Amino acid sequence: MQPAKQEAIQTIAKMPEDVDMEEIMYQLYVLEKVRRGREDVAKGRVTTAEELKREIEQW
Repeated sequence: MQPAKQEAIQTIAKMPEDVDMEEIMYQLYVLEKVRRGREDVAKGRVTTAEELKREIEQW
């Protein structure tokens, strides 16, 4: 995985020149959520579909 700074720079570089700050911040937010999700999966911090179904049934 790339360092966060490098990934952010590449993400911003792909955006159009007239992009506004709000869209930049949103894209960086999504990028971070994806990075965290991948990290969780790599470390085995996941919930199976069956576990989730049981949890929902308890609501």
